[in-house]
Amino acid sequence: MLVAAKAAVVVFVAAILQASVFSSISILHGTPDVLLVVLIAAALLRGSLVGAAAGFWGGLLIDTENLATLGVTSLLLTIVGYWAGRYGETTGRDRSHAPFVAVGIITVLYAFGALFLHFVLDQPAPARTVLVDTLFQTIGLNLLVTWPVYAFVRRLLPPAERPERVQGVELLG
Repeated sequence: MLVAAKAAVVVFVAAILQASVFSSISILHGTPDVLLVVLIAAALLRGSLVGAAAGFWGGLLIDTENLATLGVTSLLLTIVGYWAGRYGETTGRDRSHAPFVAVGIITVLYAFGALFLHFVLDQPAPARTVLVDTLFQTIGLNLLVTWPVYAFVRRLLPPAERPERVQGVELLG
């Protein structure tokens, strides 16, 4: 229970900082998405359930803070948290490059998912701006903040214990 409360507080602070500070920072037309990086770090360290719950919570906070369509960011971040958690549970938790791989790939998929959802909801979605003008800068900035954010989240939310794998059982008969 303490881990869930810590994860909720970390995501809450990241969402507040994302909406108030980091969304106004523009470096070469890109903005760092610290909430996305925090969510990926928490999901890699604690698993898919914590990742999905933290993603929903963070998305709900961002949608509320930005007065955006309620649920769009929640849906995207819930999927991000779940799949980053699955990657952490299966292969990525013990590898030092896992946070960077996850942040790079998920940033691209998150951009495509956001465009798709805005298109489906018939909302304006400037694909050229998102995919050509800002995507590569955002990937670079997200990768730049990955190491300090991951180290901070790892300190607050130590990795979950991985269950022992069951070896094959011989059938008698």
